[in-house]
Amino acid sequence: MTKRTRAKHKLDRRMGENIWGRPNSPVNKRSYGPGQHGQRRKSKVSDFGLQLRAKQKLKGYYGDVTEKQFKRTYMEAASMKGDTSQNLIGLLEQRLDMVVYRAKFAPTVFSARQIVNHGHIRVNGVKCNIPSRRIRVGDIISLGDKAKEMALVIEAQSLPEREIPDYVATDGNEKVTFTRVPTLDEVPYPVRMEPNLVVEFYSR
Repeated sequence: MTKRTRAKHKLDRRMGENIWGRPNSPVNKRSYGPGQHGQRRKSKVSDFGLQLRAKQKLKGYYGDVTEKQFKRTYMEAASMKGDTSQNLIGLLEQRLDMVVYRAKFAPTVFSARQIVNHGHIRVNGVKCNIPSRRIRVGDIISLGDKAKEMALVIEAQSLPEREIPDYVATDGNEKVTFTRVPTLDEVPYPVRMEPNLVVEFYSR
């Protein structure tokens, strides 16, 4: 199990964007970067810098994914037929913790990972505590009995800033079906993601 040791919202400030679309993001009040040099005028960013930034933003959005895991996902996407950047997004969206987040079973990506780790999620009726598990088309993801009464889950389902995407079909408030692997334009990112630059970063 990986753990995010740094402040979650520091990534928002470093990127200058509210990457999770949360109303309490510090970027909403301070659009400049963190630290004593955060307000300095920004210099022109190199092509490598743009690629690195795109990779950090996409990896950061998916929570506690390590660099090793993220690169392994890229390598798998590159070995598949079709557009590598679209394949990468599809593989990331098939993670169990992301489907839990998309289903509004958890208010944040990080809490989605937590409730999976704690055994509150069922995949096709079987308990699963592996956040990185690859969900297949047709799989049914549901809440465990205890999770249905958790304040965290109730809070998530009432959040107005997020909608459940079309590729996650709901069956009440306690069960969803993963209907298809989404393309980039179907994923409801609050900010623009550039997986094509991530591909360029790793294929240098």
